[in-house]
Amino acid sequence: MTGTGAGEDPVEDEETDELTYADAGVDIDASEAATAALVSAVGESEGDYAGLLDIGDRYLALATDGVGTKLVVAEALSDYSTVGIDCIAMNVNDLVAAGVRPVAFVDYLAVDEPDETFAQQVGEGLSAGAEEAEMELVGGETAVMPEVIKGLDLAGTCAGLARKDAIFPGEAKAGDALVGFRSSGIHSNGLTLARKAATRDHEYTDDCPFEGYETVGEALLEPTRIYTHLLDPMREHGVHAAAHVTGGGWTNLSRMGDFRYVVEDAFDPHPVFEFVRSEGNVSEEEMYRTFNMGTGFVAALPPEDAEALAAETEGRVIGRIEDGEGVSVRGLEL
Repeated sequence: MTGTGAGEDPVEDEETDELTYADAGVDIDASEAATAALVSAVGESEGDYAGLLDIGDRYLALATDGVGTKLVVAEALSDYSTVGIDCIAMNVNDLVAAGVRPVAFVDYLAVDEPDETFAQQVGEGLSAGAEEAEMELVGGETAVMPEVIKGLDLAGTCAGLARKDAIFPGEAKAGDALVGFRSSGIHSNGLTLARKAATRDHEYTDDCPFEGYETVGEALLEPTRIYTHLLDPMREHGVHAAAHVTGGGWTNLSRMGDFRYVVEDAFDPHPVFEFVRSEGNVSEEEMYRTFNMGTGFVAALPPEDAEALAAETEGRVIGRIEDGEGVSVRGLEL
């Protein structure tokens, strides 16, 4: 339930010139070790997408997350109109992965100096995201801290409610099918690597070399997809567990339990992923360990129910769960 941020400039391999997430400043293994240390110290339940508080016949669920270094791209383009959607989505989708419906959100905007223009744009994005997620914005905080913040940082906390019999069990089963759901693009994870790769030979304001966007920066800013519409159908079709594919890429599937996850028919990656891979000379394994690669959300459920869920939600049966360990995506062992 904690995230990773940007770090120092990359030190590239002189022979291969291959860029990795660690080179870009984010070491996933070190981040996981630090998260484990925090979990151990505070007694948080490791691996959960949301904290659940028993309030009688229901659970109150809480999740917190931010936008990360996607804000660097927004600053470069002076366009903060979508980052509020990302902030909502990163929190809401974690609740959905637990089987909880979001009901309320509070945001935290920290800046080095106040600016009405970007504050309004951030607010409009938050409102748009909350409307799509069908929840209320109930407050927030703006802090001016020039000695701590350079530019701005945006984070938030989402509250949700669910009947005790409505949340997902949280543990997949060997033999389950995996149903995947399309992402909208890079979403809000791995941007440190994506930015370093994209700006090797380009500026954020350069014309985008693939269709759908005017500039390179606009492609990186495509807002995170919100998955609240999946809640009811996933409950109806007996989903055992779900995974929000965020930081750590496809290794997030292991949060559904200690099994072997075999993904053979994932959605094709969006053109932005091939752009990042080629510009940064990033290996396929590193891409799938860092990014969602076209699939932003995955559910595990009995195979006899999987096709019906996929058809009802425009999802796709992408693989299966077996006894064992590890994640295999399109033949790549992650």
